[in-house]
Amino acid sequence: MIIAPSMLVADFANLGDDAKALEEAGADWLHWDVMDGHFVPNLTHGALPMAACREYSSLTFNAHLMISEPLRYLDGFLEGGADIIAAHIEAEDDAREFIDAVRDADRRPGLAISPDTPAEDLAELLPLIDMVTVMGVHPGFAGQEFIEDTVGKVGQVREMIDESGREVHIQVDGGVGTDNIERLCEAGADVIVSGSFVLQHPEGYATAMQQLRALE
Repeated sequence: MIIAPSMLVADFANLGDDAKALEEAGADWLHWDVMDGHFVPNLTHGALPMAACREYSSLTFNAHLMISEPLRYLDGFLEGGADIIAAHIEAEDDAREFIDAVRDADRRPGLAISPDTPAEDLAELLPLIDMVTVMGVHPGFAGQEFIEDTVGKVGQVREMIDESGREVHIQVDGGVGTDNIERLCEAGADVIVSGSFVLQHPEGYATAMQQLRALE
């Protein structure tokens, strides 16, 4: 299992320090939730803060673009050092064009899917991507309650991936903690985004990640 703490819950005044501390505590990736106030009703950091943290961490940077026009802003994330870049299948831009642009830049493309979007919408695009991000909450805000139907959707996506014969990560983003991580992994998830559970854990980042790994 890959644990990717979400920088959405980090201290925005000390992102570099948090990035370094998370790496030292055993994180595998860092997850950057990017919101534009249009596709979702919230604004967060963009490419520049992520780029500024590159000198603090050598981890894989996963940019999750919850924005209406991911192609318009893609170059900033490529230049900022993102390794895996996922846009939402529901975004205005053409998903195939986005995937091709990420692949042409020698990075790994992914697609994210919101709770109300059927897993079947991904079927034709699975052969083109390296990761599916299944949202466990409605995109926009940290700290929401986990949507239980997410477990079943992860299972559907895993079946589709297995039938395709490709190796594609399934990432779950939103509401993940010790009460549901085991079920998600059993359903087929292998990348876990954890924001509040890891970054607000009373015993620290390392303990939070140890508790998650104990249940995979």
